[in-house]
Amino acid sequence: MPKNVLLAASFAAPPERLFEMYLDARSHAAFSAFDGALSGTMLHVEPKRLIVQTWRSKNWPADAIDSTLILTFWKEDGGARIELAHINVYDDDFAGVSHGWEKYYWTPWRAYLADHPNA
Repeated sequence: MPKNVLLAASFAAPPERLFEMYLDARSHAAFSAFDGALSGTMLHVEPKRLIVQTWRSKNWPADAIDSTLILTFWKEDGGARIELAHINVYDDDFAGVSHGWEKYYWTPWRAYLADHPNA
């Protein structure tokens, strides 16, 4: 049975910059993961505020439904917070996805921002 992942992460950058970085393929490549094992489709974008995508792993069975990723970008003291809802994550991938956001996205993203404060 699919499960949902709910997370939030804070960054020392404005929400607009994080939004743009997530959508920019070159910037995003600095903190993306899984060497093409994931695919997805952009479903909806509210500029500077919201991104909704489908996600699917090559490891999921053909009859597994796509997951839906919702990212919202919020201003907070010292930077921004991204709130994430990853809906209908295939059960066998739930633990990896739950921990993978921090390991493969949030931590490398923070490191990239520290190394490229004006990029």
